[in-house]
Amino acid sequence: MARSLLVLSGGHPYEEAPFAAFLAGLGDWEVTHYVHPEAEERVAAGAADTADAMLFYDMPGYTFADGTVMTRPPSDAFKAALTRRFASGRGAVMMHHAIAGWAEWPQWSEWVGGRFLYQSGEVRGEARLDSGYRHDVDYTAELVAEHPVLEGVPPTFPVNDELYLGEVFEDNVTPLIRARHEYVAANFYSAAHAVAGRMFDNADWPHPPGSNLVAWTKPVGAAQIVYCQFGDGPHTYANSVVRRVIANALEWTA
Repeated sequence: MARSLLVLSGGHPYEEAPFAAFLAGLGDWEVTHYVHPEAEERVAAGAADTADAMLFYDMPGYTFADGTVMTRPPSDAFKAALTRRFASGRGAVMMHHAIAGWAEWPQWSEWVGGRFLYQSGEVRGEARLDSGYRHDVDYTAELVAEHPVLEGVPPTFPVNDELYLGEVFEDNVTPLIRARHEYVAANFYSAAHAVAGRMFDNADWPHPPGSNLVAWTKPVGAAQIVYCQFGDGPHTYANSVVRRVIANALEWTA
């Protein structure tokens, strides 16, 4: 009998058919896929309690309109359901834009191990500028650990993907993979400028240099989570090494 994989998406655009093919290539899982707002409702009702593995490919809690962004926290029932899951020893994998989810729920970023900000705000009690993004970056990913998530993964491998210049809580995570890329403001664009309609703009955005860590793991409750920055679109979905990393991560966290 196939084990169960619960997938959450929504809140950020993606190409559905290539993503479905990506999920199908992750192993022998019985996949249940919910899209927000239904995803939040289903988890709150208990969908995460019994799933063997869980994959977050969502960015909930935002409404973008007319050059502005509004945020909201999740329901108390949703918070309780995820807390219950992690306390039971069942983990999760978070991909790509999931690091930006639930801007008004700091516990989420503590679980993930970092945060992407669409607007300047407070992170761990300190003021931080909005985060940066850069699409279609060709870079070399480099393993920096020996770990079950990295089993069968070459020491270095090419990736074409979007990268983030944001907050990574390196003091609380176990590094797995780093990107050979210079994480400075000149190589990224301001997320707040993009929200305001100024795409691909880094003027008047003095973001400090950031972490080049693109995959890590950390304990959450009695469970383990894995975050992978990979996953902007079809090119990355089709990368066989990226698929291997995510497949391994699902196995390990389950």
